[in-house]
Amino acid sequence: MKPKSHYDIVIIGSGLGGLVSAIIMAKEGYSVCVLEKNQQFGGNLQTFSRNKSIFDTGVHYIGSLGKGENLYQYFNYLGIMDGLSLKKMDEDGFDIISFDDDENAYPYAQGFDNFKTQLITYFPEESEAINTYCKQIQETCNAFPLYRLKPGRPYADGVFNLQVKSFLESITNNKRLQAVLAGSNFLYAGDGYKTPFYVHSLSVNSYIQSAYRCINGGSQITKLLIRQLKKYGGEVYKHHEVENLVYEDGFIKAAVCVNGNKIEGSTFISNIEPKITLNLVGKEHFRKSYTNRIEGIESTISAFSLYIVLKPDSFKYINKNHYHFKTQDAVWNAQHYTQETWPESYMLSMGIKKDNNIYGDNITIMTYMRYEEVEPWADTFNTVAHKNERDQTYEAFKKEKAEIIIDEIEKKFPNIRECIAEYYTSSPLSYRDYIASNRGSMYGYTKDVDKSMQSFISPKTKIDNLLFTGQSLNMHGILGVTISGVVTCSELLGQDYLLDKIIAANQTEN
Repeated sequence: MKPKSHYDIVIIGSGLGGLVSAIIMAKEGYSVCVLEKNQQFGGNLQTFSRNKSIFDTGVHYIGSLGKGENLYQYFNYLGIMDGLSLKKMDEDGFDIISFDDDENAYPYAQGFDNFKTQLITYFPEESEAINTYCKQIQETCNAFPLYRLKPGRPYADGVFNLQVKSFLESITNNKRLQAVLAGSNFLYAGDGYKTPFYVHSLSVNSYIQSAYRCINGGSQITKLLIRQLKKYGGEVYKHHEVENLVYEDGFIKAAVCVNGNKIEGSTFISNIEPKITLNLVGKEHFRKSYTNRIEGIESTISAFSLYIVLKPDSFKYINKNHYHFKTQDAVWNAQHYTQETWPESYMLSMGIKKDNNIYGDNITIMTYMRYEEVEPWADTFNTVAHKNERDQTYEAFKKEKAEIIIDEIEKKFPNIRECIAEYYTSSPLSYRDYIASNRGSMYGYTKDVDKSMQSFISPKTKIDNLLFTGQSLNMHGILGVTISGVVTCSELLGQDYLLDKIIAANQTEN
């Protein structure tokens, strides 16, 4: 089956933002087509299987899915909430922050009252600071209307200039507490004085509300979304890499795919990175000031991931994530590692199958890696759909890095090596090739307090029928990208109208 020649809405890329946009528009009666270049749909929701073990590439846990919470309401409107297979993480410590020189394992608990209670047991003299921190997070999130399902601009005025590191230094002199409160900043690639507090708040808040793992992987979200899209008459096609967006008389007329298919449309929504989208259209069709601004936005750092298949019944399942740092300073400086100090931090997360709550099925360890480390192989491209084996030096490079990581996690989990059945790795090239992100960027574009508006990209472009969606717009993460789909479709449907529909869907359920 191939796409029709014309649709009301043509969406390039089947990441979460693209699929959310597709369902919204299909529900409103528009003919919708989603074009995906890869073998698998879903962007950062993709999973892969090794040794009958399912690994997530981007969704290691999800927040705000408790009944009535904001992501729950968005997912419920999209029609996927009831189909999700979830496991609630440890309520007294869904995330653990730890350091080489400290025997304590500091917990992040679910629910703000419990969060405060658990941390105050470790920092009894710092209750005022912990209370102030929680209050500031909630106030900051409340300044973003769409996080409360209220109409308004997608971003809030007056919150851009507060830096997360300087804020933490302003509420406490306790360096350990500062480091603990910032300890999950791998979620947004937090970097010293650059990262704004609102990025920290929007990332952390949803998990404190509630935190869940996806049983058997996050790709179930993709499958449910596609099922809903088809229910409303939408279509989705893999192996359809768009190589050109045809521009004529001030509009995009068609998407031309590598496989030769040409799909015309009334409106085009790009769920791929704006920098790449500009190249598909031709930069000459935009103002130079606009293209210069987009080109000048810094992308976040990339990651190296180690995927461990565990021997059966060898390693007890841990219903929490571990964020570990070699030093206290590494909380902010881990991106600036040297070859001798790498990795200065890592995040460890476990996969779980439906039929086994006692023993873990697999472990994923992620740490920062700069794109320059893989530049010797930058001219190669390798996905399931387009096989291109990289040379033995690349395999040797990845093996060396994997062994270094295993040495590190052995310090916390001394028996880990004897539990490993097999392991696999991914590098910044994997992110680049599968997600089409600039230099393998994990989270789209860097948010910088000194350039607060530069990285905010409107879904509207100067081409009337071309819109953006996805993690590069306002915020990354499952909640942020879902909201980006709502923001994009609000340009077509009207924000009040769409929010009323979302709210009504949840009132009907109640």
